[in-house]
Amino acid sequence: MGRSRGKRYRQLLEKVPDGPVSIPDAVDVLKSFDPPKFDATVEMSFHLGIDPRQADQALRGAVALPHGIGKQRRVVAFCEADDVDKAVEAGAVEAGTDDLIEKIQGGWADFDVAVASKSVMKQVSKLGRVLGPKGLMPSPKQGTVVDDVATAVSEYAAGKVEYRNDDGGNLHVLVGKVSFDKAKLVENIEAMVRHVRSIRPQSVKGAYMRKVAISAAMSPSVVLDIAARAPSSSEAVA
Repeated sequence: MGRSRGKRYRQLLEKVPDGPVSIPDAVDVLKSFDPPKFDATVEMSFHLGIDPRQADQALRGAVALPHGIGKQRRVVAFCEADDVDKAVEAGAVEAGTDDLIEKIQGGWADFDVAVASKSVMKQVSKLGRVLGPKGLMPSPKQGTVVDDVATAVSEYAAGKVEYRNDDGGNLHVLVGKVSFDKAKLVENIEAMVRHVRSIRPQSVKGAYMRKVAISAAMSPSVVLDIAARAPSSSEAVA
């Protein structure tokens, strides 16, 4: 038998609509839950009609949401000398090439994301055995090997969202905090829906977005009606 849910969870479950609801209504439901003693993160879950075993249907990348995700991230930038100051001004905690590579080879890893200019990836590749197992190696598929390092640093420092489907064909993506204004959460969620829709693999047959839901830490999920008309900004906060 599965583990039984706690009393709080069962009480929250009573507030969840029986079927899919519009994004603004789903955010209202999420915000109606009695909050835990911390600012809970809001997560979107997509159950997709993809076959993860097929390489051309694997989904992996990153997207900058309109209002970030409410979490600052420590970013390092591998770049040419001319771009070091720009990267630091954009929010990088460390920037450079040879010195930064040597520092990381020496055991330093106090960062969450590493971005790299395409022009220095040959040097950075020697860190594959160090950064690869930690999921920190810059990669074109993840959007961390770039032409404009400063812009990438700025986006990732503000909480640019990385995603990768699991073995069941699902995506789980952070879209903000429960404390966000309703309009900001709605806009982030709508942006994520548009992005996932835009990366539909051409080889997928039949239904693509089979189920989409939002939840907060320690809360039930609320299923979204993503076919509902997108509201104007004024309607979203009404």
